Amino acid sequence: MSGRNVFFILILSFFASSTGISATSENKNPPQAVANVCAACHAIDGNSVITANPKLAGQHSEYLYKQLTNFKSGERANAVMSGMAAMLSDTDMHAVAEYFSKQTLNLGQAKTNGHGSIGEKIYRAGIQANGVPACAACHGPAGDGLPVKYPRLGGQHTEYVLNQLKQFRLGARANDEAKVMRTIAAKLTDQEMEAVADYIQGLR
Repeated sequence: MSGRNVFFILILSFFASSTGISATSENKNPPQAVANVCAACHAIDGNSVITANPKLAGQHSEYLYKQLTNFKSGERANAVMSGMAAMLSDTDMHAVAEYFSKQTLNLGQAKTNGHGSIGEKIYRAGIQANGVPACAACHGPAGDGLPVKYPRLGGQHTEYVLNQLKQFRLGARANDEAKVMRTIAAKLTDQEMEAVADYIQGLR
């Protein structure tokens, strides 16, 4: 191999490694909006340790962006998040959503609703007698969700999931498409909500 060919190979290798480093850094270095606004409640990597606040790590970017725009417009009512979203531009919201979607989710454990529990039965089979469909039908067997329409649920805090189910039942949260979650939540008892929320926390 000639010296000229070796030189070009070295140059190409340099650019390839530089590109890889840039891509990695982009995933690790949070946008300013994350550091200044989001991290206090959701943690810098999106793995909130405050169980009332959702984990955002690994969530679909399309879903996160939709929630931010809904908070900003008032379609999803939340005094704290509406104020936070009001400070973000459309570019900020896209950057925040993209960043958190690329973070690694820290999984959790169910307290009592593991394999064979009522929580698992509701998640995987629903409650046919009450017309409650299986959660897995929309959110997937492992809770991975479906981008744009259905969020990732696996590993989410029990407290947060339970609160959202109750908000849907009350109609206080009303940004679900075609009232799907409001209709389902209205058919669940508190005990059923608690069981499925606990199961979701340990889902993987």
